[in-house]
Formats: sequence, structure tokens, C-alpha cells
Amino acid sequence: MTNETKTKNLTILGDHEPRTIEQLARCAGAQEGALGVLCADGHVGYSQPIGGVVAYRDHISPSGVGYDIGCGNTAVRLDLRADDLRADLPRVMDEIVGTISFGVGRSAGTKADHPVVDAIAQAEFAPQRALVQQAAAQLGTVGAGNHYVDLFEDETGAAWIGVHFGSRGFGHKTASGFLSLIDGGAFDERGRDGEMDSPPKLLHAGSELGSAYIAAMTLAGDYARAGRQLVVEQVRRILGAQIVDTVENHHNYAWRESHGGHDYWVVRKGATPAFPGQRGFVGATMGEDAVILEGVGGEASAAALHSTVHGAGRVMSRTKAAGKVRWVPSCTMRDCGFWMTPQEAAEARQAGGTPVCPNHPERPLKKGPQKVTAGAIDYPSVKAELAARGIELRGGAADEAPAAYKRLDEVLTHHEGTVRVLHRLTPIGVAMAGPDIADPYKD
Repeated sequence: MTNETKTKNLTILGDHEPRTIEQLARCAGAQEGALGVLCADGHVGYSQPIGGVVAYRDHISPSGVGYDIGCGNTAVRLDLRADDLRADLPRVMDEIVGTISFGVGRSAGTKADHPVVDAIAQAEFAPQRALVQQAAAQLGTVGAGNHYVDLFEDETGAAWIGVHFGSRGFGHKTASGFLSLIDGGAFDERGRDGEMDSPPKLLHAGSELGSAYIAAMTLAGDYARAGRQLVVEQVRRILGAQIVDTVENHHNYAWRESHGGHDYWVVRKGATPAFPGQRGFVGATMGEDAVILEGVGGEASAAALHSTVHGAGRVMSRTKAAGKVRWVPSCTMRDCGFWMTPQEAAEARQAGGTPVCPNHPERPLKKGPQKVTAGAIDYPSVKAELAARGIELRGGAADEAPAAYKRLDEVLTHHEGTVRVLHRLTPIGVAMAGPDIADPYKD
């Protein structure tokens, strides 16, 4: 049964901490007649909660769409059996992480002739054109955090590719630019983020700036989709397979939709559209099954504004899971472990010397991550468990371990009757940014 709670103009699916619901209520209360939905994977986000859906009659919310405009999932089924892949899986995963760039700020720089780059160079909103070089360099790269490139096996034994990421630096600077404009600044200035519980920043959709945002958001969404398609194509070539089916969705975006006889701008932050017959790919964690869903319609689906989860939903903060990390001058020799505080490095320079590692004085010190406090999750144990189950893991970190998330099956019970599961996808290969990929010490 769907666990649904109706409160005035809000529909709450699942159980949530009060702060998450308060964020949704604040966003939906910013315009009379707005509607709000909180999906079962919801948790606190910037201004609008992750898993939150808000429908505005005549406004659009750049803060609601968020910084990773067009972030979404793409899954493709291949004409390849997973069993035929297994023997070569370690080499395949090595080639994937060696071919595709993962991590914050990473660039590939090989897609400058893509049509979406041409579209950015001629963007309707002229300030976006200045971002074309960064957009070209990062097209087809995958960010950090919970963004991934995975290989799956479905219940028939067919192999699938699944990817999750968005519009990279191009989308982030687009979002930041409009938030700055709303605050009276310039597009190339960083807007004031404010507090996590800040009220939503809205634009009238018919205003000059509102229309400009819609055009800029649409272009960032096209860029995100193009990036996912390029990554899928790279993996397909590595596997030597053909694509026989594709499922693709944004989940950080705004759409013009009709609900209950009224037209709205529906802002979904970390929520997947699920209209009757519409399919979606929803990932879980690095060690658990993902699903291909289909919207089934009905009253419960209409009350949820035909929206569903985009993942399992966090239950543990990144810092709690992985521990607190600070970036300090560190030895670049792998596994050395020597580091010094910024103050110690400054004192060495003031004394006329160069900060060096006493064990490897020939290696320069560079800023690297060092753990200050321990996290709740023992990531080496997680990796060992996944390896024992036959999952080839590349990258990742404790903050993305399964224990940091809810269970997807439990989350989906709260959306029962609004979606149905078409396929269950069991991970066999997982690639994410992390120590094994974006390694600052790697030679």
C-alpha cells in the first residue's frame, strides 16, 4: 500500500524527518495554489528537499532545480549476455575507468565538435556562450559523489549499462549565475547560497529573466543528456555490443505540465517523472539492485504529480559515513602517508626551505586528503564484501556505501500503486569517482 499523507497542498510519501517536510512546505507555500510532493527517498537539500516536487502556477524555481541541472539516469539493454562478459569483467572495468574521466572538475576535451557544444556557442541566453570551452572540455565526463557508470545483469541474463550524472560545470555555473542575477549580481558572479533552509528563489516564468532561465535550463538539460549518451556509447564500444533498448530521465529539472485541470511549472529535485506508461531507471547503491520502473497512473499517482523516487535516499551524512577530511600538503608517493599541517608547511617556507617528505625528499608535496576523524563505515570491509559477491568495484568511498542509504525496495513500497517494476538490474561492475580513480597520489 502507498504510505501517503495529505496535508493541505502537500502529499508526503514515506517517513521523513520534520526538517525535510518543512523545506517542502516552505517551497510550496511561496506561491498561492502551489502543490508539493515528497517522495519516499527524500531528505534535506538546499532550499528544496531532495526527492521534493513543487508545482507553481506561473513561477519557476532555479533554487529548486538546483545546481546540477538535468542530472539524471540513462540505462541501456545490450545484445550481450552478462555471463559472456564475466570472465573479462576486471579488464573491462579497468578500461572503463581508464577511458572515462571521473571526479570533480575533470575534463576529457575530446567532444568539442558535438552539436550541443555548437548550441552553447550560440546560446539564446548570451552569457552562457562564455561557458562553451568548459562545456566542450567536460562533455562526456562523470562527476563525483553518487554519480556512476555501472554494468548490470537483469532477470533474463541480459547485460545493461547504467549511468547517473548531470550537466557538470556548465550546469553548475548556469545555476549559480541565475541565483546571482536574482540577488542583483552579475551572471559571472557566484550567487549567495544562503542557508540550507533558505526560502526558494523564484522567477515569474513570463518575465524576461524567467524566460531566459527556462531557455538556459533547457540547454543545460540537453548538455546533460548528451553527456550521458556519449558515456554510454564509449562503454558500448568497450563491450563490443549493440544497444537494443534505452530508458532515460532527468530528475533535476522543471517541466510545464497539466495537473487537475491546471497548468504548472513542475520542479522535480531528485525525483523521477512517472506518467502512465513512462519508464524510468532508478539506481540503488553500489551493491544493490537497481530497477526499471513504469508509471501506472491512478489517483495516487496523480496526487504525487506523477513523480517517483530517483534513488534509495540517504540516511547518513557524507561526513558521518566517511569521516572528516581536510586537504593538506602530502607526500605524492603512493602509500607513504606522510603529511604536514598548512602551518608547518608555511614555517618551512619562511625558514627558506621547501616542504618535503623526510622519507621521499625527491617527491614534491601536494595537497591531498587526510582523514581528521574516523567515519562510521569501514570501506575496506565494504569492498571486500562486494568482491566476494562478484561485483567489480572501481572507485567509490565510504560515503557512497550501502549503509549510508535506505533500502530501495523499502522505499518503493511507499510508491506502490503508482509505479511497477519492469526489470531488476543486479550490479556486476561499478565505477565511481574515488580513491581508486581520482587518486592524487597515483604515479
